[in-house]
Amino acid sequence: MKTLREVPIGGTARVVKLHGAGAIKRRIMDMGITRGTEIYVRKVAPLGDPIELKVRGYELSLRKADAELIEVE
Repeated sequence: MKTLREVPIGGTARVVKLHGAGAIKRRIMDMGITRGTEIYVRKVAPLGDPIELKVRGYELSLRKADAELIEVE
């Protein structure tokens, strides 16, 4: 299993599954990250957290802890 956190800067991945439950999963889905969505990793903050992504044509910052809940291929 590969998570979004493991995708290198400049890499693209497709969402396979969202892990987690309840409010956390709902919040991730509300940001537009759903199964089949393609995500481009733009950059990572100097201290490693957060990760800046491009999802569905807009830019999004996501904590590493949340990125670990997103399984990609």
